Amino acid sequence: MPQTDFARDQPPPPARWAARWIGNPDWEAAVRDGAGAAAALPVFTTRFTVERPVRSAHLHLTALGVYDATLNGQPVGTAVLEPPYTDYSRRLVHRGYDVTALLRDGENTLAVEVGTGMAHIPPTPGRYQKLTRSDGPPRLLAQLEVDFGDAGGPTVIATDATWFTALGPTTFSGWYGGEDHDARRTPERRRPAVDLGPAADGPRLTRSTAPPVEVVDTLPTRAVTEPKPGVYVFDLGVNFAGRQRLTVGGPAGTRVVMRPGEVLGPDGLVVQDPDGTGGPIWDTYVLSGAGTETWRPRFRYHGLRYLQVEGLPGPPGADTVTGEVLRAANRPAGSFTCSSDLLNTLHAMVDRAVQSNMFSVLTDCPHREKLGWLEQIHLVFGPIAFGYDVADYYRELLRTVAEAQTPEGLVPDIAPEYTVFEGGFRDDPNWGGALVLVPWLLYRRYGDTGTLREHYPAMRRYADYLTGLARGHLLDHGLGDWAASDESTPRGVTATFGYLRVVETLHRIAAVLGEEVDAARYKELAARIGEAFHTAYYRPAEQRYGVGNQACDALALDLGVVPADVRRKVLDHLVADIRAHGDHFTVGEIPLPSLLRVLADAGRHDVIWDVVTRPGHPGWGHLAASGATALPEYWDGPEGHGSQNHFMLGVIDEWFTAHLAGIQQADGSAGGRDLVIRPVLAGDLTRVEAEHHGPTGTVRSAWRLAEGRLRLEVTVPEGSTATVHVPARRGSTGWGTVVAPARAERTGSLRFRVGPGQWVFQGAPEASIQGL
Repeated sequence: MPQTDFARDQPPPPARWAARWIGNPDWEAAVRDGAGAAAALPVFTTRFTVERPVRSAHLHLTALGVYDATLNGQPVGTAVLEPPYTDYSRRLVHRGYDVTALLRDGENTLAVEVGTGMAHIPPTPGRYQKLTRSDGPPRLLAQLEVDFGDAGGPTVIATDATWFTALGPTTFSGWYGGEDHDARRTPERRRPAVDLGPAADGPRLTRSTAPPVEVVDTLPTRAVTEPKPGVYVFDLGVNFAGRQRLTVGGPAGTRVVMRPGEVLGPDGLVVQDPDGTGGPIWDTYVLSGAGTETWRPRFRYHGLRYLQVEGLPGPPGADTVTGEVLRAANRPAGSFTCSSDLLNTLHAMVDRAVQSNMFSVLTDCPHREKLGWLEQIHLVFGPIAFGYDVADYYRELLRTVAEAQTPEGLVPDIAPEYTVFEGGFRDDPNWGGALVLVPWLLYRRYGDTGTLREHYPAMRRYADYLTGLARGHLLDHGLGDWAASDESTPRGVTATFGYLRVVETLHRIAAVLGEEVDAARYKELAARIGEAFHTAYYRPAEQRYGVGNQACDALALDLGVVPADVRRKVLDHLVADIRAHGDHFTVGEIPLPSLLRVLADAGRHDVIWDVVTRPGHPGWGHLAASGATALPEYWDGPEGHGSQNHFMLGVIDEWFTAHLAGIQQADGSAGGRDLVIRPVLAGDLTRVEAEHHGPTGTVRSAWRLAEGRLRLEVTVPEGSTATVHVPARRGSTGWGTVVAPARAERTGSLRFRVGPGQWVFQGAPEASIQGL
């Protein structure tokens, strides 16, 4: 079942924080004096003795930075890169671990090494960094509670001035620039930790309620080349987010340098560029000389397919480099497959890009940015939430969005707002609108009214902020149609579109929450914004909107502001423009979902099919044929600029599952209670299958064409009902159905109302999807 409270998977939080914040004296002095960093990352240790049987032991910890904790040399859990992104100056997330099995009789050692992460990014000359910032040097808060099962209560081992600290073997770690490790180093000059005060004096502590980032897969090296003597390039097969695992043996002091990259240049070497991965980025590992050694970065992660390695003491072996795939451990929830290799490739590319940016927030790329840009979290919500159970994950993500809201009501384009951008890069309603749109999407997907109620006051403040900026109910600020090949779309069109979506959605939310006065007020405001949009941008002589391009027409149609008597003409103009561009879209990410919705709602799946399968730029067919293994950032793919692992254009995957497979939810339904199965027979497809595990269970739709006959199999979960639309030749009455375990209610020649169970429908297919 979908997650409802991830925190229940953890040990209970401490009843009282006895732990105190501690720091390393070298780091405290370096940051205080403006040096930025000490010579290596700090390690904090304590030793304690266990002299009787233990019933349970739970460790709770967090850090300012990124921690790596071991108990008696063993990792305390599977979570990595903890704690997650928050506004560290205001709130830190702590996580609990059951470490009972790691304790041993006698002396025990708890050690925690702390990296800087996103909390402290000082200037690093010569190494790439997106930004510089600091909430302070690496610091630790940890509390181990050992329960011996007696009346005396648990024994508490907590960070304080009795802990020791030293500078460890990691000599550099930058969230953007790389990581260096000298295995010859052992922590020296063990000194008492600096007591920085009680837990209550630091940022507010909250318990983790979302899945952590974990290693979810490993990738073997697929090929090794040597483009220059002694320089080896390892191909891990797919573009992913994570880290490399280096296995090597050699003389002490051997320095191995590793450079990650997404693409190779003509010379066969890794390419790092400002618009793609950023650069220069590298890791180094200095061997201890103690036999075979294994190392991976522990305080940062990369986006990569290739790893260029220099300095190996000899030719590499098959296991010299292995990829470790990292992502937030949201449970897989859905699948899709069909008879088209191209569509299957695109689905895999979208999924890889989603995974690669699914960290403690949804980032826009796993190397150059690592920031939580907000437009994607709602624009591409469909594919994300179909593929993964993100109920808990998105609720935690929304906390960071709400915390980023300014006193004026502005919601910045990134959350947490680790750096303040200028202009539209800070303030665009299609980005900030996530504060309103995401809770609504969670309600629709999971039936979650609690999140609506929790963030309702903040939503109202944001709507008031936008209304205060509007002139004549129109906005004209922001980034416009980002990533479009046609850059002529007026900025006011996209800005007002975002504004109206926020207000319309807030009207629906107010109605669900029983806020009748607000619901009426937002309904009236939405009508006025829609009228203003139509008046400002409709061109009656041409019967189109704005500059008459695809973006303007699609956004107007999607908003519902087009009068009924001209709607068909505007749609025809839109389709004609797509055809005139050789069956290619010219829009960027903001109108892209609207364009797909408008075409699908009009039954023009033939147009979408042609766009998806058409080769050439711009288009998904071009991206699928480019050799990319994850979805690139821009339409130009590997031949152009930008990241090669970015899910911005991935909304097409929703057409695969919601239309080709036909798995939808009825209007007015929430939490998957009332489903609609309406598959589309598109192009030359002969087989489509998809399933999704939602709040009520697993829904499945699978159809196959063979010898002129259609077979549609549908599974409806307990707690749901479904209306099944069986595609067939118009006028066909020769239906055969298998209706088990319950009776189907036939509501029309092509529709059946069914309850929970497995259903099979058979019939003759439609001859064509044209004009549906």
